[in-house]
Amino acid sequence: MQRSCWLQVSNCSDVIPSLWKYYLSPVYAVEFAIGITGNLVVVLGYLFCLPSWKSTNVYLFNLAVSDLVFLCTLPHLSYTYAHGQQQYVAALCVANRYILHVNLYSSILFMVWVSVDRLLVLRHPQRDRFLLTCRGSLCVSLLTWIWVNIEVMPLIIFVLEDLKRNGWSKCNDFASLSEVNRTLIYSLVLTVTGYILPLLGLFLSSFKMVSLLTVQEQVFGTSFQKPLKILRATAIMFLVLYTPIHVMRNVRIASQLSEMSSPCSRNYIEAVYIVTRPLAFAHSVINPVFYFLMTDRFKELIQDKLRQLARTVMSRT
Repeated sequence: MQRSCWLQVSNCSDVIPSLWKYYLSPVYAVEFAIGITGNLVVVLGYLFCLPSWKSTNVYLFNLAVSDLVFLCTLPHLSYTYAHGQQQYVAALCVANRYILHVNLYSSILFMVWVSVDRLLVLRHPQRDRFLLTCRGSLCVSLLTWIWVNIEVMPLIIFVLEDLKRNGWSKCNDFASLSEVNRTLIYSLVLTVTGYILPLLGLFLSSFKMVSLLTVQEQVFGTSFQKPLKILRATAIMFLVLYTPIHVMRNVRIASQLSEMSSPCSRNYIEAVYIVTRPLAFAHSVINPVFYFLMTDRFKELIQDKLRQLARTVMSRT
């Protein structure tokens, strides 16, 4: 009986390394390959193809830069998980955790500002409000980056403390840090301030926009189904992608406090948490679709630029 129990613990302990190697590593590699192309096209398109910037462009450009920087960390993550490594250079560990979570919480905020911006444009088509100017959107973007850094700063402190306890070599993820009590409190606060409140803001602004567009559709007889679908898709995307990781992160941390949970149950909880991580960061792959759908003539501008480059290459050959 004792031998059977030992074998069970041994087998369930193999779940985590297997997920690292056969799930996290290939999924992160695929997300990098797809996401880097779309976000690079968007960033270059904004820099070289956009003749004039509007407030929406400022928010989407910040979002694309955030996604692009995050995606550049995935090849190293994919490599280390493929080789089952937890040994990191301390500075690289801190930088990775910082970029990862700044991207996670800045993305939803910038999408909230895009939704609010579209709502304000509907109410004030002449753009006679400060928030609808490029200067206003730059101020909001700067405040967003400051706020997200304030949110993530406690995590960086916890990561540094955890690295110190492990001899500055073992890089644990958010839900596996040593200081469980403080980490759980912080995780719950971050879930509310960084995810739930912005998500409510996104749904509220989207609902207001849907109401306004529905009224305009009835008055002018023009179909607004496309923007309505885009708004719904944006809110649903964050709900579907972000909810599992926030739920499982808190459950994973809480499971380490419970004396009733067995080593196997903790491993299985951690395994589910691992599954949710690439799902959350899939937004970096999906976001470029919204850039083409939300901004005026952006798709046409990119296509015109590509045709121009093709004609230039053909003329030189």
